[in-house]
Amino acid sequence: MSSGTVALPAPKDVRDMIGSLVGKQVTVSLGAPVTPAPNRPVAVAVYVDPQMAVNALCLMDLGAAAYTGGSLALLPPGGCQDAVEEDGELSGMLLEALHEVVNVLAALFNTPGAPHSKLHKLYAPGADLPGDIEGMLAAFNRIDLDVEVQGYGKGSLSLVIP
Repeated sequence: MSSGTVALPAPKDVRDMIGSLVGKQVTVSLGAPVTPAPNRPVAVAVYVDPQMAVNALCLMDLGAAAYTGGSLALLPPGGCQDAVEEDGELSGMLLEALHEVVNVLAALFNTPGAPHSKLHKLYAPGADLPGDIEGMLAAFNRIDLDVEVQGYGKGSLSLVIP
């Protein structure tokens, strides 16, 4: 990739970053694209460059959001599983922990020669997205991963470069 643009991280980099953050064994494999749907709430993290232009997105389904956030906050796995399987939404505590996860994931985009990326906003699963962000979700420059946090569960995440 040419200098000055954000590059997609390798699956191993995503696994290592999440694993070191949450202090648990994390398994990452290629998966299907994460796309929001009425029956599939998705958290969307928006990253911007120093000029406030969107340069990356991280989409997480409820499973990836709850299990990465919950393991970071040392919440009981059962409560995280309930959020996914029964509640269909994240508690305030889970959302706060997820904010920290996606904030740290900004480092995946900060590679030599790329503009600095920082977390601009986290949209909770199921929240309304601005039209410009929604339009970027289906970009083709992406990596789609299944992520499993040991002791918690499995979910999916997509990293998108608009």
